[in-house]
Amino acid sequence: MTVLLLMAAGGLAGGLGALLGIGGGIVLVPVLVLGFGIPMEQAVPASLMCVVANSCAAAASYVENKLSDIRLGLTLELATVLGAIVGGLVAAYVAEATVAIVFGLFTLYVALQMLLVRAPRQEPMTAANYVPSNYPLGISGSFVAGGLSALLGVGGGPLKVPLMAYGMRVPFKVASATSNLMIGVTGAASVAAYAWRGHLDLTLVSPLVVGVLGGAVVGSRLMPKVPTAVLKKLFAGVLLGVAGQMLWKGGAGLWPSVLR
Repeated sequence: MTVLLLMAAGGLAGGLGALLGIGGGIVLVPVLVLGFGIPMEQAVPASLMCVVANSCAAAASYVENKLSDIRLGLTLELATVLGAIVGGLVAAYVAEATVAIVFGLFTLYVALQMLLVRAPRQEPMTAANYVPSNYPLGISGSFVAGGLSALLGVGGGPLKVPLMAYGMRVPFKVASATSNLMIGVTGAASVAAYAWRGHLDLTLVSPLVVGVLGGAVVGSRLMPKVPTAVLKKLFAGVLLGVAGQMLWKGGAGLWPSVLR
């Protein structure tokens, strides 16, 4: 029964991850920790492994449908990896609670913008029918996303998708597909480090990956058919969840110091 529930959780995370370009980890970690009672040190590497599986399963479909902008993805991924390295180096010197609150407030703002502001422009349907703008903003924003990913243990998708869609004028579906391509690279690098330290539990990962692969295939087939407005509302809902998690995490870290 537990195996089936893990497969179902993986399927949900895989479907959402493929639809929105977030990898599904932001959904999977709370489910594993709160729903299954799995320790965080096991849940995080299992989630990262599922992010890699999600990216691999969905990327082929998105490239085939010309939704992924490979050139843009490679450019931004270089900045993301560099940011992750810097974030890992400065993690010991930065107050995680403060960073979590800032990140939570930012994602809350982005979510409310997506819910309340109606975009007037008609978006191209494929990556071949547009030209990205504002590369300096995209590269610097990806650097920040990589740093936050290392500092807080969250994927860069919730930040990079709005960054591409609103900062670089990338069509939302192309931004989601391109983010899905990128997170597989960073996820693979991260999960390798956990596996080297012996924190990757294959008995936990196996049913999750099976579910994720199925969910990602379904999600990647559905995404081109789902209206962009629906995807944006769904993404905003996920961002609200991320904001809540980050604000709770930051508040839990700051309250003891405030009360002293």
